[in-house]
Amino acid sequence: MRVKQFLVLPKLPERIKVLQELANNLWYSWNWDLVKLFIRLDPEMWENCYQNPVEMLSKLPQETLQAAADDEGFLASLDRVCEKYHQYLERKKWFDYNHPEIRDHTIAYFSLEYGLDTGLPVYSGGLGVLSGDTLKSATDLGLPFVGVGLLYRYGYFHQLLSADGWQQERYIENDWYQMPVRPVKDDAGQPLRVSVDIDGTPVVAQVWKVSIGVISLFLLDTNIPENSSKHREITSVLYGGDKDMRIRQEIILGIGGVRALRALNIEPSVFHMNEGHAWFLTLERLRTLMQDRKLSLKEAAQYIWSTAVFTTHTPVPAGNEKFDPVLVHRYLGKFVTDLGFSWKEFVALGRVFAEDEAEQFGMTVAALKTSAFANGVSKLHGQVSREMWHNIWPSRPRDEVPIRAVTNGVHASSWISHDMNDLYESYFGPHYVERAGAPEVWKNVNKIPDAELWRVHNRRRERLIFFTRKQLKNQLVRRGASQLDIQRAEQLLDPQIFTIGFARRFSTYKRGNLIFSNPDRLDRLINNDKYPAQLIISGKAHPLDNPGKEIIKQIVSHCSEDRFRHRIVFIEDYDINIGRYLVQGADVWLNNPRRPQEASGTSGMKAALNGVLNTSILDGWWDEGYSADVGFKIGSAEEYDNVEIQDQFDAQSLYNTLEREIIPLFYEKNEIGLPSRWIAKMKASIRMAGEKFTAQRMLMDYTNSFYVPAIGAASRLQANNFDTTRQVTAWVERMSRSWNNIAIRDVDIPDLGSTLYVGQTFPISIKVFLGDIRPEDVEVEIVAGMLDSQEKIRTFSPVTAGINGSAPENVGGVYVFRGEVVCHESGRFGVTARIIPRNENLPHTIKPKLISWW
Repeated sequence: MRVKQFLVLPKLPERIKVLQELANNLWYSWNWDLVKLFIRLDPEMWENCYQNPVEMLSKLPQETLQAAADDEGFLASLDRVCEKYHQYLERKKWFDYNHPEIRDHTIAYFSLEYGLDTGLPVYSGGLGVLSGDTLKSATDLGLPFVGVGLLYRYGYFHQLLSADGWQQERYIENDWYQMPVRPVKDDAGQPLRVSVDIDGTPVVAQVWKVSIGVISLFLLDTNIPENSSKHREITSVLYGGDKDMRIRQEIILGIGGVRALRALNIEPSVFHMNEGHAWFLTLERLRTLMQDRKLSLKEAAQYIWSTAVFTTHTPVPAGNEKFDPVLVHRYLGKFVTDLGFSWKEFVALGRVFAEDEAEQFGMTVAALKTSAFANGVSKLHGQVSREMWHNIWPSRPRDEVPIRAVTNGVHASSWISHDMNDLYESYFGPHYVERAGAPEVWKNVNKIPDAELWRVHNRRRERLIFFTRKQLKNQLVRRGASQLDIQRAEQLLDPQIFTIGFARRFSTYKRGNLIFSNPDRLDRLINNDKYPAQLIISGKAHPLDNPGKEIIKQIVSHCSEDRFRHRIVFIEDYDINIGRYLVQGADVWLNNPRRPQEASGTSGMKAALNGVLNTSILDGWWDEGYSADVGFKIGSAEEYDNVEIQDQFDAQSLYNTLEREIIPLFYEKNEIGLPSRWIAKMKASIRMAGEKFTAQRMLMDYTNSFYVPAIGAASRLQANNFDTTRQVTAWVERMSRSWNNIAIRDVDIPDLGSTLYVGQTFPISIKVFLGDIRPEDVEVEIVAGMLDSQEKIRTFSPVTAGINGSAPENVGGVYVFRGEVVCHESGRFGVTARIIPRNENLPHTIKPKLISWW
């Protein structure tokens, strides 16, 4: 049966027709004035449509739309919003002022999920919300950004809890024509599509577009009639299915994503892979460079390495994406062979130890090897990642493994409550609206009167409690609970007492049940007559994570106990909307992962921006964000080999911190009835988060440390039709071929005796044999610093030694370099030397094996 398709749009009166455009730009998701207009049209329908303005406009009766078009007050508000919207789109932004010379370049950002708003459910949790916040902040800063991802037919699952608390999954099909996403058309007016060969069959993906301020996110969809049912299901479910499904999704994301950008006539200078899921884009980049620019495989690989950015989020080796090489060969064997790889050398790309036949193909390993710019997502995670992957660069000290740290941040405007936002606008000045991510704005938090800040925060707590009661009633109705239980839900919790928020993915290392380790002590804590407390919990476990589901079941069981029923609740089906209420209304945000397994975490940043104090293990972002004046710590950064002992110590510390520090401080009032010391911490926390942990700051770091150098490398390497790329590749080949012949013959240190003094300086001469390598192609460095118990130099900053051009020894490939060493601190001191390659056309020259030590 053939069906002729039409797209039917709501018929909006001319005067309010602009609502259609506003509803299709995710700018609405962080602009309360616009959201208020949609709510004003029909508050109940706004909620029933999951805060999706596109669907809402399609369902509103014509008389409602006409009434709005005749309402002068509504029209005046709409005009103000439109003016604000167009000013936002047209004004110059941070990138325009700071990097106008590279305005014409494009940065492509690839991620498997994007959490932009409740009304566009193509995300599961933290990784997706980070991706969404990244795109929102990119448009705020005016970065020449484009996002690429997949359009999931069912998205992530909706969580339903049985009467005994066991998580069940329900998948709801998304209707994209009722969401803020539109099909992209080609020059002939037909849906834009690209094709990727999978297992010998062309799989077609349709391209859809999401507008986010001034930038675009392109999502690929294989659920189209041209594909078989097997291939239509590739973009059916996020994180669903087995490894076979996952590798096909990642092929579409990587290879299909690059082809989609090409079909859109977008040629990025930089490709940023958010996690290893997108690494297959490297193969398509190789293919196009070799085909279009006539580069060899090595030349194309050299160019790609210089222009690739990779962010890893996983601090545990087992959590990184890996595939059986047999499965990779099934889907990519021909593609790889056509590129000119031998299968053995290709598989080695994805292995830490190339010859280990038992090691699977690691997407993180491959991304690290083929990206000049790589980072963890907090300072601690950067250290953990350098330790975890140091065997990829075996000759490098751990601290010099080329994995840096760019700490995550959150999009402030998306997470700060509108009540708090109004307060900030009043006291922070006009720069807050235009530059919410600018650190200097946040120092003005001390201008806010304590009474005003406390009044706004109390209002948000009340809204959280009322929202929670409403959600609980809906849960009970769905389960068929008695009318009495439903009525009781209206009395649960107290909007005036100390409230703890806890919400995240329920994985075992996050220890969602840690606070229940001693139920009797928890009972005494929350039911204290003088200092009562309550706890609101939410979160999902992965569908295949039964231990995570068991934790949820345990928590729900505790919630049903008479002693906890009125003070501890679990809200099911955690999403962005629930997350907003929690981070905006709790008094304390609880986080207790096993250190150091939390790469970053961002929910605590969102809470801090709203004046909610963090109580957390010193892990992820909190390890660098914590100080005594901004929040509370659990434990003292201890790490144990025995997880049971670690859990016991951390649980004890959590109870002690709550009982002795946090709750008494919350209830401590000054002479006018305000918790002044608590409010001081709130202000310090707001300033800390605003200055250090916004996504605007994060993207400024990425831009200055990664994007600008990568764009510079791209410009240099493209020169003269990629001649520079060819020259650099030949240079790398020559250096690699000759490197084993070089040697440090001697390090001449003057006779200084066995004792030196802090501040003492002394000269060092280094005699090196370079063979046929030129002195200008290397850097000779003096490495000096304090020794550890294993006689290894602990920390150091290398000192470059300069060549002594007149030295008589400079003959026959032997050269003398000289430099000075300073003794900066007392203790056992060591000195050595090394040689590394140097080339101004590369971002850096940290390559495996290309280093020679004395």
